[in-house]
Amino acid sequence: MKAGLWVFISFFLFFSGCAIKDKKNAQKPNVLLIFIDDLNTWIGALGDNPDVKTPNIDRLAQQGLLFANAHCQAPLCGPSRASLFSGLLPSTTGIYGQINDADLRKDNERMQDVLFLPEYFAAQGYKTLGAGKLFHQGDKAGIFQDYGNLFSYGPNPPERLKFNPVWYGLPTGTQTDWGIFPEHDQDMPDHQIANWAAGKLQENFDDPFFMAVGFIRPHVPWYTTKQWFDLFNPNNIALPPYKPDDFDDLPSIAREIMEVPMMPTTEWLMEQGELVNVIHAYLACIAFVDHQVGKVLDALSQSKYANNTMVVLISDHGYHLGEKNRFAKHSLWERSTHIPMIFKGPGIPANRRSHAATGLIDVFPTLIEYCHLPEKPELEGRSLLPLVKDPEAPWPYAAITTYGQNNHSVVYGNWHYIRYEDSSEELYEWNSDPHEWNNLASDLRYQSKKMELRKHLPVINRNEAPGSANKVNAWFRQKYQ
Repeated sequence: MKAGLWVFISFFLFFSGCAIKDKKNAQKPNVLLIFIDDLNTWIGALGDNPDVKTPNIDRLAQQGLLFANAHCQAPLCGPSRASLFSGLLPSTTGIYGQINDADLRKDNERMQDVLFLPEYFAAQGYKTLGAGKLFHQGDKAGIFQDYGNLFSYGPNPPERLKFNPVWYGLPTGTQTDWGIFPEHDQDMPDHQIANWAAGKLQENFDDPFFMAVGFIRPHVPWYTTKQWFDLFNPNNIALPPYKPDDFDDLPSIAREIMEVPMMPTTEWLMEQGELVNVIHAYLACIAFVDHQVGKVLDALSQSKYANNTMVVLISDHGYHLGEKNRFAKHSLWERSTHIPMIFKGPGIPANRRSHAATGLIDVFPTLIEYCHLPEKPELEGRSLLPLVKDPEAPWPYAAITTYGQNNHSVVYGNWHYIRYEDSSEELYEWNSDPHEWNNLASDLRYQSKKMELRKHLPVINRNEAPGSANKVNAWFRQKYQ
């Protein structure tokens, strides 16, 4: 055969292959994952707070499927995000505490061969992009192909505005503070992150994309600009449900594990006349970040990717805003585990909600099935597509949250069961006790219910992984010294 003919055939095969690849990739849906730090269920669509203003998140919920009973797998940033991106439970990996991004695989046999969610999508031909807080430190492990390095908890004033643990002889270790700062939105990292994402959505991509956008607020410090505080009248802000003797029916280990000595308590804030101001600041931060979410959603709707992109909005865990005498995460109670989770995209029903017990662990397998990618049997979550098809479909699974080795929360329907390493227990039924004020664990009438819920507890309870640390209180420091 003549050389010229070989050249022609080679070019034909090459460009035909490219055309087939481009056509195949073009049919794959894009993914936009919006990750909000420390956002509890205070969004309008869930109705948990009468004052919250989240028009953009609520719009997304109206356009898609809201999982109203979704929970994190760890009530702390680092292990929650490691679980989401690995698709493995904290009890499987041993990542129970904060961990450097670069240490996620270090000296951890279970994590050695893990492909994190963006890595897996990259292996399937996706372009991966991210900005802001995605892993605990953003993306210091270099997991994303294109990472906008805009992660910061700042800006910070020259001095704290309202709260510094040092002022009151408390342990250090929190950025908790609140007030109006800075003067302009453009000085806030979330403003810059939203602009980065909006700009990327106007670019042309040859391959389908997986884009993750990690917003910082309402993580502490609760600083944002005056315009977001002005949306709320401090004289009409609802205060959290609080019961002074709430802990009387709790096992001692519950009080020890959930202690956060560096954080302000509800009682202290009442004494200082600051309780309303803290709630006001958290609401303002939510309103601010909702606006940033809206900018990204608007950019997507105005892009050529609008009709072929799945949007997922999640938080990494919940947050107590005065309930249980605390302003913190770091607990297995509902306020720390319960999160907003919304899916919207082609084929997903609009303005629907599911009350099945689900979790962040389910995001990875759901995205795989939705995007028609090869299965990963090692993932410990479950695809939620059966609930997408029918939000009322039976769902025989529980949502598991873990806080330290062998301390677990089990949510199944309206029941919430907590079991600690010493076999101490809590049990709540949310229909009659939405604030978890009445621990039913010692009531003999509910022994069979406890046995039923125990069946969902993890079988594996791996030792703490190297590099994973939680020193929030004396119990953890003694346990993992």
